[in-house]
Amino acid sequence: MASLTERMVGAMKADVKTFQEIEADPTAMGQAITVIVIAGVAALIGNVFRSGVTGGFMALVISLIGYAIWSFMVVIIGTKLMPEPTTKADFPEAFRVIGFTASPGVFNVLAIIPFLGPLISFVISLWVLVIGVIAVREVLDYSNTGRAIVVCLIAVVVYLCVVFFILTPLLVARAVLG
Repeated sequence: MASLTERMVGAMKADVKTFQEIEADPTAMGQAITVIVIAGVAALIGNVFRSGVTGGFMALVISLIGYAIWSFMVVIIGTKLMPEPTTKADFPEAFRVIGFTASPGVFNVLAIIPFLGPLISFVISLWVLVIGVIAVREVLDYSNTGRAIVVCLIAVVVYLCVVFFILTPLLVARAVLG
């Protein structure tokens, strides 16, 4: 079994074997959550001057919930609406694998660099998206990447709607009302 660091590096490289190993390891759930938290804390540090500590913590909470929503949507869409004959996945498998796609987020700490911060965050987001497509292809046992792209796009749209229309207003109201 690979260490957390080895798995994070493998995920950053979009190594298919790493994703397969994580999918097959039910004990990797804690590692997946750890990766999401590390990436969230790095983003908090990197964006603290733009969003403040409160904004950073809200983003961290949204990130954790968001990965759960995205994983759930990937499983529903991928196994119920767009399965291939070989497709089999459940929520824990998807969450473990998709959680590791947050690995490049550790570099969000570099977003603290003046003027370059937003660009750094944007590039890291694209990196996470590309890794996410590869991870989804693996966790759903798809034979082609196109189907994984469609599943990811639909899941991301649902995720964004939930974040912008439900989670963010709830967290902002909570922060304002105390």
